[in-house]
Amino acid sequence: MATKTVKTEETPKTAKNSVLGKMRITEKTSALADRNAYTFMVSIDTTKSEIKKAIQTLHKVTPLKIGITQIPSRDTFIRGRHGKTKALKKAVVYLKKGDTISVA
Repeated sequence: MATKTVKTEETPKTAKNSVLGKMRITEKTSALADRNAYTFMVSIDTTKSEIKKAIQTLHKVTPLKIGITQIPSRDTFIRGRHGKTKALKKAVVYLKKGDTISVA
């Protein structure tokens, strides 16, 4: 009996759903986008080199530098219940003058 080999493409670790999250769009980030700096929500354990690879593969641009900010979780008290907010991490990606990323 002949066996059929199926070639599957391995998804790289820098896939959009594993490294980069949604693009963060606020008034402040919109002003930064005019100066070629774009802000993304990223997973907590992501490094700058992984973010750089993801930007290069998904948006076809090379970042000049990447800044990372960690937002810690906070205790909350809403409607008589105690809880915690989620810890977040955001990355600001700076591009050279001619490069852009679509904000759609």
